[in-house]
Amino acid sequence: MTMSPSYSTTSSSSDTRPTRLFSGEAEYLMELAVGTPPIPFIALADTGSDLTWTQCQPCKLCFAQDTPIYDPTMSSTFSPATCASDTCLGLPVWSTNCSAPGATSPCRSSDVVSIAGITFGCGVDNGSLSYNSNGTVGLGRGSLSLVSQLGIGKFSYCLTDFFDTNISSPFLFGSLAKLSATGGAAVQSTPLIQNLERPARYFVSLEGISLGDTLLLIPNGTFDLRADGSGGMFIDSGTTFTILAEPGFGVVVEHVAGVLGQPATAVNGSSLCIRPCFPAPAGARKLPEMPDMVFRFAGGADMRLRRENYMSFDEEVLAFCLNIVGTKPTWISVLGNFQQQNIQMLYDITVGQLSFVATDCGML
Repeated sequence: MTMSPSYSTTSSSSDTRPTRLFSGEAEYLMELAVGTPPIPFIALADTGSDLTWTQCQPCKLCFAQDTPIYDPTMSSTFSPATCASDTCLGLPVWSTNCSAPGATSPCRSSDVVSIAGITFGCGVDNGSLSYNSNGTVGLGRGSLSLVSQLGIGKFSYCLTDFFDTNISSPFLFGSLAKLSATGGAAVQSTPLIQNLERPARYFVSLEGISLGDTLLLIPNGTFDLRADGSGGMFIDSGTTFTILAEPGFGVVVEHVAGVLGQPATAVNGSSLCIRPCFPAPAGARKLPEMPDMVFRFAGGADMRLRRENYMSFDEEVLAFCLNIVGTKPTWISVLGNFQQQNIQMLYDITVGQLSFVATDCGML
């Protein structure tokens, strides 16, 4: 597997260029290549999953893609894994059609294959929804993730403006993974905590939320990770909007409504997700003045969200929408990619720490 243009591990030379991220339809994408000769594909960069996969021939149900669909039979380095292999058994298999131990046949909807030492999935029954990608780059903490297979201790990325698909930013691995603040902002750091029930996720401890100078009165423990693995918050570059557990979500909506001077309405006609929206005045398109929202993480790490990081104008419903959604009190909260715009993120797995800093990602 090849990162395009290339990637670095801790032993890489200084002239190695990083692969780059760019905004797609609700997700952030990167280019890779697989096989010999290499076949390029565009993949969703996802810290919330492990398996890296792309569409493959023979395809039962594949969505359209601009580049050729990878054909394993045309690659001189193709080597399939059996359904009895550790890699295949490491997948969350809901169904399998493996006919016998040791047989090479699909596990779930993908063949798991090894290319130049990297195990990835070959998707042959993928439906029709692609978000402009041809697969996924799994960047979680599990054994099948690209991060784990490369044996690197850290990586960083910086998500550009969500609605601008013409700019990109570097995705850095290993020794190249550093923070580069462009506006003099201070680096913030918070521990990565382990959820034994979901060990592949990057969990952090969200202790509170502020809107402007107001610390919101969210009940203590709302976002706590519980002993049974429920609750808590993890960072997910593959989820679009941040998800907040109740009653925290309701408190956030109430205070945003107070700033705007009108109650929220649940909009399900949006192109992206069901979320609270506020009707815009006739002819208005520009977001109104809004205070920063601050996510307060353990260790004194404050993630400051500008209005563009939590609000947008929705052309379909002519409303200003809060790009945060709610979930049940005992469910897990998620920090989505919309909220991560122009915040460079550094995952240091070796020391168990997430660091971040406000940055103009398009300048990197």
